[in-house]
Amino acid sequence: MTKLIKPEELPRWVPGDVTIDSGPLDWNGISLRGYRYAPSDVEVPAMQTYMIVVYRDGATPMTRRCGAPWRSEHVAPVSVSLLTHAAPSHWRWSEEIAVSHLYLSPRAVAAVAEDVFGRDVDRVELFDVLKVEDPVLAAIATQLEAEAIQGGLGGTLYTDALRNQLGIHILRNYADVHFKAPFVAGGFTVRQRKAVRDFIEANLDHAFTLAELAEVAKLGVFHFGCKFRTEFGCTPHAYLLHRRIETAKRQLTASLLPLKAIAANAGFADQSHMTRLFRRFLGVTPAEFRRATSTRPGDPVKDTI
Repeated sequence: MTKLIKPEELPRWVPGDVTIDSGPLDWNGISLRGYRYAPSDVEVPAMQTYMIVVYRDGATPMTRRCGAPWRSEHVAPVSVSLLTHAAPSHWRWSEEIAVSHLYLSPRAVAAVAEDVFGRDVDRVELFDVLKVEDPVLAAIATQLEAEAIQGGLGGTLYTDALRNQLGIHILRNYADVHFKAPFVAGGFTVRQRKAVRDFIEANLDHAFTLAELAEVAKLGVFHFGCKFRTEFGCTPHAYLLHRRIETAKRQLTASLLPLKAIAANAGFADQSHMTRLFRRFLGVTPAEFRRATSTRPGDPVKDTI
């Protein structure tokens, strides 16, 4: 199997001066790098991500081959090239240029596609676009460049919103979406149910994503959500809250651990988070629940799940 290269490895094949790098900011499913390139003739191995190239400065004839015959265009500021993931390519240009590269992870694009189409996605392939004039793509790149340079309030929410906007725009205009097998009604298999429950119980004190939980059952996120609701009668989020509350109830009843430690053990963000949920679902605070139900350490405690 061909090894796919990461965006940060690209300079090994395409030497250039880095002008912007969002890498240290650890954005979710999207990253940005700016480069200034001399004239080049380069072969690029297949990449782990989709790549959107926004031309910022300089104009040049651009020739590219990506699993098809050579194509040629004249690119200039605001021109955009797109490259699908896992596809080797060969690029040639004759003048100095400055560009911004946007990198989108396949998982991020698939998640947006599943939300849009309501079906499990097998893969998304971008069209072979060497040049397009697209103000939306250029504007998103500009916003991400500013965020990478100076940041601001709500940075994570802001970049997540831009990533989703970018994903939807690409799906609308530049992509073929291939779906997995048609949805099959019903719940999990016995093995899937056990794997999902075991994973949740083992990770109550950790944060994990719906995509990670779906991977335990070897299902797409949308398909997993449907089967989970059929199997347990609630959403994964509601089930997880229930298990965390039950874990906290058990420890409150049978141990002398401080409330802060119990909140951490059960996977709540903090003690106040646990208190809010106890009031919401049980009508009492954790301290009130402990006073009403505590037993001697070691006494058996019934788990209501």
